[in-house]
Amino acid sequence: MKRIHSLVLTIAALLLAGTLAYWAGTRRQPDHAAASAPRPEAPPAPVLYWYDPMVPDQHFDKPGLSPMGMQMVPKLAATQAAKNGVHIDPSTVQNLGVRTALVERRRLDGDVHVPGTITWDLRQATTVSARVDAVIAKLNVRAPYTPVATGAPLVELLAPQWSSAVAEYEALQHTQSADAKALRNAAQERLRVLGLTPDDLRAMGRGNGPSTITVHAPQAGMVTSIEVREGQRVAAGQTLMTINGLDTVWIEAALPQAVAGSVQAGTPATIHVDALPGRFFQGKVETLLPDIDAATRTQRARIVLANPDGKLSPGMFAHVDLAPAQEEPVVAVPDDALIAVGDRMRVIVAEGEGHFRPTAVRTGRSAGGYTQVLSGLDGTERVVVSGQFLIDSEASLSGALERLDDGAAQPAPTTTAPMPGMSMGDQP
Repeated sequence: MKRIHSLVLTIAALLLAGTLAYWAGTRRQPDHAAASAPRPEAPPAPVLYWYDPMVPDQHFDKPGLSPMGMQMVPKLAATQAAKNGVHIDPSTVQNLGVRTALVERRRLDGDVHVPGTITWDLRQATTVSARVDAVIAKLNVRAPYTPVATGAPLVELLAPQWSSAVAEYEALQHTQSADAKALRNAAQERLRVLGLTPDDLRAMGRGNGPSTITVHAPQAGMVTSIEVREGQRVAAGQTLMTINGLDTVWIEAALPQAVAGSVQAGTPATIHVDALPGRFFQGKVETLLPDIDAATRTQRARIVLANPDGKLSPGMFAHVDLAPAQEEPVVAVPDDALIAVGDRMRVIVAEGEGHFRPTAVRTGRSAGGYTQVLSGLDGTERVVVSGQFLIDSEASLSGALERLDDGAAQPAPTTTAPMPGMSMGDQP
């Protein structure tokens, strides 16, 4: 009897527990249902107009295909104030392979590699001219670019004026009076002014008859030009020949304006030419020429090189390596980060979490894959070095570039809807 009573009590307890559990579950069900119910989505931004991504300046009132056959996308009104930039979904940034680099202060590579051309050292150029009216009796050097030694005969001249001057001098040689000696000294000075040497006097001999005078090379070098021919009559002062020395040559290096400021007189230079592989010539910048080449916009640096064996010939192309003095670290960005638009430069600054901002910069010289930034960045930013042109295009569509040009960071009036296949987020 006791066992039956215990069994009844157990069954009653189980029924009571089940009833309480069911009652508690029904009380919690509304809260759980409310928690699992989907939240209402924010109302979509109104569409201002539709446009072809390939021709964003054309606006249309309804969707469809553009005149070019492209599917048009909507231009949505902004839902909140935007920064002077754009926002791209982080997953899209990753899919597009956008890479960034930290702006840093660094010393730009000091070595400057520029082309150069070997020219004559004009300090060694000598012009041989006629001292008096004469006739070219004989040319001893008949072709340009003939090497000559010092004192080598160049041309023989027939000059009656020389003959009369020599005759006057010879007539006064044996006079003893003071007045006669004074006249003889004056005649000798006249011969010197006319360009005659003691050897010329001995060659002409005595008498008033016409004789030839040989003009000799005043220096060793190369006859670079011959202005007369045999039998030609020449006037006093007329150029006969030009001789250039080859003991030294000039190297004229073409410096871009971005690096010309770091080169100055005394900057060491190393030169090599393709015609002499394995040979390197050391020199220093003598001066920076003040004129700028109108075609290449480069400034020339003159380097003087010794040329004892004459292997360096004017007209050769030269490779010039300059080593300017090390400068202080400067704010610099990778060359790949720069976007050139006409004569202006800008970069895309990555602000994190998909936010990007176009920034105008003023650049300086470039070296070693980096370019100096004179203004626009302070050296703590991170800039986009890959994929920046797509972001720049998005900034153009959103009006960020117009605000950049105006110099005002006004809230953007609109934001651009994502292009098909991309997941562009709304602007913040």
